[in-house]
Amino acid sequence: MLLPQLNRQSLYVYGSEIAVEKECMRQLQSGVLVIHPFSLMYYIMGMMAITFLNLIGIPMEIAFLDGDSGLAWEGFNVFSDTLFLIDVALNFRMGIIRDDAEEVVLDLKEIRVSYLRTWFIPDVIAAFPIGYILLFAQDLHYQNDDNPSKANKMMRILMFVRILSLIRLARVSRLVRFFNEVEKVSNANLEVVRLFFKILSLFMMIFLLCHWNGCIQYFVPMLEEFPADCWVRQENLMQNATVLAKYSWGIFRALSQMIALSYGSMDAPTYVEMWIVMVSMVSGCLMYTVLVANTTAMIANVDPAAKEYKSKMSRLEHYMAFMKLPPELQLRITNYYQARYGGKWFDEKEVMNTVSSALKEFQQIMVVMCSTLLRKVPMFQNRHENFINTLVVKLEYCIFQEGDAIVRENVPGDHMYFIDHGQVLVEADSYERELCDGDFFGSCVLTKGKHLVTARALTDCRCFTLSWDDFQEVLRIFPDVKKDIEK
Repeated sequence: MLLPQLNRQSLYVYGSEIAVEKECMRQLQSGVLVIHPFSLMYYIMGMMAITFLNLIGIPMEIAFLDGDSGLAWEGFNVFSDTLFLIDVALNFRMGIIRDDAEEVVLDLKEIRVSYLRTWFIPDVIAAFPIGYILLFAQDLHYQNDDNPSKANKMMRILMFVRILSLIRLARVSRLVRFFNEVEKVSNANLEVVRLFFKILSLFMMIFLLCHWNGCIQYFVPMLEEFPADCWVRQENLMQNATVLAKYSWGIFRALSQMIALSYGSMDAPTYVEMWIVMVSMVSGCLMYTVLVANTTAMIANVDPAAKEYKSKMSRLEHYMAFMKLPPELQLRITNYYQARYGGKWFDEKEVMNTVSSALKEFQQIMVVMCSTLLRKVPMFQNRHENFINTLVVKLEYCIFQEGDAIVRENVPGDHMYFIDHGQVLVEADSYERELCDGDFFGSCVLTKGKHLVTARALTDCRCFTLSWDDFQEVLRIFPDVKKDIEK
């Protein structure tokens, strides 16, 4: 269970099942007990959920529950503290994923040194077992109920321990690191995955900020033992008010102050509350800035192909206006780009140059699209697959708009056209013919010469073209095919 598991994430990182097996062998050969980070996906996600629940429940317990949190929450506190202590111990044996390294670090000494230098102290502080101390202190408090002086002393100790439990909010740093670890061991190369994690982490942090602020709104008057001019007494929350009502008013005041709408009530804040209001306003401004900045970055990075298309079209429109082209011609040019690219800008040659060597060899993308078109041509029928595949990569994609003259009679030409989609009217002195999907026309690419017909697009037409030069280059690779075609 401590080895990298065979799943989509490990296959994406290592490339194949054999590579994953080699990584397992490398870990086994290290001879020490090291936990591979690709084996703990569910553990990391579980810890992330428990951490988030802690960051929600701890402020509510301190501010609103007044020491009466119930057995279930106390048990969860003890369980969480135990789990975080175990997590600190596991981090000394957990492999490290480094951005600048090609493989996971499994050396035990290097793992320990790295952890001690980075996150050990914050993790120990965040994992401090306050839950055990609270459980022990409450037990002593119940035992001393008969002695008023000891009971009061234990109440003060209990209040101090509850305030001390705020150090567990340092687990927010662990939550951020859990997010980063989940992103690393998931298929985070996908844009939708990265966007999901960014949005989720952003809204979770904003929610925590608002939640903590709402709890502080009630917690500070509670520390002052609810003076007469505090907002809690003014809103009549001292008697028979539920935790939900107190929390709702705290969140309302926090959000009102964070968006600079009001103080959360009609009356001006007291001296102590004034500082809370200022902190809320500053945190609200920071939250708004982070939200706008992240939203802008997400929008800017979404659909880069459409963004590039709009940029190209903007430059084209400025050029056409500068050249004072007629409106009819500008409309035809704009329609051509829309039909050619469909609102997305791609450079086919650049895409084909960046695919893997196997795809470059067989050109599977073009083969799937064009091999059927080529095999409809009589001189290409019953040819070897290697010849067709080599010929396919020489084809170029083009778009013709309705009414365009694709070829003209008696005009020199050296291209052959294969209709992928659309209708073309072929005219000569003695006949005319309408062609559609799968048909071909144009100069025979065996010899350069003049076109014998005129071809016009009846609709927007998508075609693939083959030039004389490219065809001759392919024939030089397959001399047997060349001799057969010439016969």
